[in-house]
Amino acid sequence: MPQVEIQDLRVAYGKAKILEGVSMEVEQRELVSVIGPNGAGKTTLLRAISRVAEPQGSITFEGQRIDHLSPVQVVKRGIIHCPERRRLFPDLSVEDNLKMGAYLRTKDKDGVARDLERMFNLFPILRDRRNQDARTLSGGEQQMLAIARSLMSQPKFLMLDEPSMGLALLVKKFLAETIKGIREDGVTTLLVEQDADLAFSVADRVYVLEHGKVALQGVPEDLMKNPYVKEIYLGIA
Repeated sequence: MPQVEIQDLRVAYGKAKILEGVSMEVEQRELVSVIGPNGAGKTTLLRAISRVAEPQGSITFEGQRIDHLSPVQVVKRGIIHCPERRRLFPDLSVEDNLKMGAYLRTKDKDGVARDLERMFNLFPILRDRRNQDARTLSGGEQQMLAIARSLMSQPKFLMLDEPSMGLALLVKKFLAETIKGIREDGVTTLLVEQDADLAFSVADRVYVLEHGKVALQGVPEDLMKNPYVKEIYLGIA
């Protein structure tokens, strides 16, 4: 049984249909990437799963329907959404931002302290910046903080929305290795990414979303041989 299963997912904002019958699944401990052009519905897909957007259709997590739950109830199930553009608390320190990620773990002070140390080991620059306000960090440092804050909640299913947006190539490479490490730690991950090279390099499987529908899906090795994918997404003539 897939950890996450989506059937005939539809989302509309007013009369604008954003997702039109999307079906997909993610196995436990799998890393699945979703690529597609701007406006394809990638972010809306994540917002529907986290229940920030109102979906029609079926979303199942660990065998139970979640499409009727509130966003807080979804988070309590272990589904964590790391949104695009980081959405940090800019006037809070790095350490306080990380602690905000563990806001549901008030009775687990020792565990929170251990995970805080684990985040500082995973992202050493955050240890150096722990007392700085989040707004003073570089773009790459802010993205590291956003991911670390999400991990502080001990997710079972982590959704990352455009984590490489606006980052330098060297930072993207570090980010790719970090995402691989998260999967290796056993966290099921759904990655929405505009950078197709990064998306393919870390994924077990890839979905191509276009015009609110799944246009293609498969393992990276196969999709990278597809002439359409090579030309449109990988820039290979």
